Amino acid sequence: MTPLSQIWVIAKMELGRVFFSRRSFWVYLLALFPTVIFLGHAIDAQLKVKRWGGERGVKAELLDQAQSGMTDEQVLALVGKPVTDQTRKRRARRDDDPADKQPEVRRYMMYFDGKRRVDLRFEDGKLVSRNARVLMNFEDDRRVYAGMFQYFYLRLGIFFGCLGIFINLFRGEMLDRSLHFWFLAPVKREVLLLGKYLAGLIAAAVIFGGGAMLSFLAMVLPHDSVEVQTFWQTIGTEHAFWYAAAAALGCVGYGSVFLASGLLLRNPIIPAIVILVWESINGFLPDVMQKLSVLHYLQSLCPVPVPLPTEMPAVLKMLLAPAAPTAVWISVAGLLTLTGLVLFAAMQAARRLEINYGAE
Repeated sequence: MTPLSQIWVIAKMELGRVFFSRRSFWVYLLALFPTVIFLGHAIDAQLKVKRWGGERGVKAELLDQAQSGMTDEQVLALVGKPVTDQTRKRRARRDDDPADKQPEVRRYMMYFDGKRRVDLRFEDGKLVSRNARVLMNFEDDRRVYAGMFQYFYLRLGIFFGCLGIFINLFRGEMLDRSLHFWFLAPVKREVLLLGKYLAGLIAAAVIFGGGAMLSFLAMVLPHDSVEVQTFWQTIGTEHAFWYAAAAALGCVGYGSVFLASGLLLRNPIIPAIVILVWESINGFLPDVMQKLSVLHYLQSLCPVPVPLPTEMPAVLKMLLAPAAPTAVWISVAGLLTLTGLVLFAAMQAARRLEINYGAE
């Protein structure tokens, strides 16, 4: 049997343990958490449409005719009964200044035209402001997904998921006192290491790549069918591919690092904390130092840049500004090169590894 065949056999034997280990159960929760959020958002929107629609739904063209300066009675006569109607009266105080021009009565009306929620604010019977928001805004949801993927998936979900999966490939068997059975098998330790790594990589890529695609579909599907169809026909498939690729390559890079940590160090949590801190402060570092992290190259593969809040102070935006994305081929080559070097170091450690369960 060739070494490649042995690697594949070991990987198949390990896959069941990796997928169904009790130590890996929480990894599924990390991977599926964004899907639950987007499904909850879609369900909430559908419930609001059902609750606000029907007899209380209004025509968009009538609602657009409600302009500043109109009285509340004029708006009611033009548009009809709102979904919600609240009136608040200002209480007079002893120290009130007669020159104070604060409104005595504020009235708030909310209308729904099937797609938009429109909030009208009246002061002393006059319309002073209107705020229209699309209930399900596709562009906003795409930006939310981009932020979720880069802030949660890449920085936390895949990081901690790979930590749990790959450290347990060797360290978990040491704790279970079962690693010596593998060392008694007639295979080289380098082959054993690559087989275990392949099993962990397949499991992590399926869990987090699948989770990324499920959350992507949960984000896309509730929107208008015409808009969704146009998205898939233009950039949708490409975006889905690169999100899945970034998730898989994140598992490739972080997986090799944590597998090596489990072999080289008795307490692999310490390097994990160091790497987490380094990746967390990545946005505050100079451009050159940002490129010394796995996160930078994974973000370079993402099709939508990480969104920054518009209300964020300019100084903080400048500090958090990510470095210019690296070319795709350089990002992929860099991650694979890093993985190769780390696995080579792990192979050297596996050759010298001596089992001493009493020290664990």
